[in-house]
Amino acid sequence: MRERAEVMKVKERHKEELLTKSNVVGVGTGYKSANGRRGDLCVVALVSQKLPRAGLDEEDIVPREIEGVSTDVIQVGQIRAHPSRTDRWRPALGGVSIGHVDVTAGTLGIIVRDRASGRRLILSNNHVLANSNQADIGDSILQPGRADGGTLGEDVFATLLRVCPIAFTSGPSTCQWASFYAEFGNLIARLFGSKHRVKASWSDPQAVNIVDAAVAQPLHDQDVLDEIYEIGAIKGTIPAELGMNVRKSGRTTGLTTGQIIVLDATVKVQYGARTAQFEDQIVSTAMSQPGDSGSLLVAGEALLAVGLLFAGSDQATIYNPIGSVLDCLDVEL
Repeated sequence: MRERAEVMKVKERHKEELLTKSNVVGVGTGYKSANGRRGDLCVVALVSQKLPRAGLDEEDIVPREIEGVSTDVIQVGQIRAHPSRTDRWRPALGGVSIGHVDVTAGTLGIIVRDRASGRRLILSNNHVLANSNQADIGDSILQPGRADGGTLGEDVFATLLRVCPIAFTSGPSTCQWASFYAEFGNLIARLFGSKHRVKASWSDPQAVNIVDAAVAQPLHDQDVLDEIYEIGAIKGTIPAELGMNVRKSGRTTGLTTGQIIVLDATVKVQYGARTAQFEDQIVSTAMSQPGDSGSLLVAGEALLAVGLLFAGSDQATIYNPIGSVLDCLDVEL
């Protein structure tokens, strides 16, 4: 049996010649496979498509051996550079950059179907597609998102169609009288040398939410794929369970895995200067960073949706239950 170093030298002497053959896209060393059994070390020709010798021109046939070293042919298809999740994708799929024209960028979660019309729609978060309640139906959605170079023009990919509004519990005051009283009070404080200041704000402690979600309609149906990058096509849904292994495909951190650690969670989430409270949430180990919002949470061992990622920290990631998301938006997988 020949040593690997010897086979490598043979490969190096003949690689350029092999790469000139029309079907060969790569050359290396490996074990020859015969009837499912591993054979001796050989020179391997990687081909885009494995064809019978009779279907090849003589100059494109890989010889059975080179300098007494056996060869093998392995089909690998056309080899392409994997585009970045922040690139422009056409067609686009779950796990890539997307965002409202006034938002930096989030993640395209998955393609869903409208329950009434059957139309294919893009699922992500309210704060990704609808700028946290501040967008109008029909607004432009970019792919990639603005932070990734998306611009009005050729990157307009969809229009906002339907939103689950977020009910905020607190935020900066929008009342002129409240702002006047705060400014007057601070003026008096300064006159008397006090270091304390007051700030006008509004509060609605009864406001609660279940989901942060929205859907957009693609401008062209052929511009979207049903699958999720590095995960595949989702077949259905499954309820979250404590200890469940899960995964997600997101714009910032790519494919990550984790475990569900808390169910039925009530959480307070910061949206800039505003705060919103969410009930019945799913909490996993840390699986995300900013820009991953909108990613679909998928079971670790099955192509089944569990939740929709919308918030997190360096220690944990938070998801809406997928059933609540689909019902709020009147869509299905």
